[in-house]
Amino acid sequence: MSVTRRIDKERSQVVIVIDGRFDFAQHKGFRDAYRDVDPKSMRFVVDLSDASYLDSSALGMLLLLREYVGGDAGRINITGCGDDIRRVLKIANFEKLFTLD
Repeated sequence: MSVTRRIDKERSQVVIVIDGRFDFAQHKGFRDAYRDVDPKSMRFVVDLSDASYLDSSALGMLLLLREYVGGDAGRINITGCGDDIRRVLKIANFEKLFTLD
């Protein structure tokens, strides 16, 4: 279980990779992955390719990231969703709040 961050300056994006369970235990690591980045100059990609689980606290963390960037759904892409994770995001209507790839 880990959260890692890559900054791609050429694409002006921050890639946050979640490995394992995306739950409250990842809160500090997830917040630290974006809080020192200027949200006006960068886009964010949350890569869930290696995530095995997502719960309501993870949904809350994604909403906090959305708030951090000013509520612009186009500035955050959620990628690599497996079937179970995509189902949770759809039930929560997150496809209306984020770009899901």
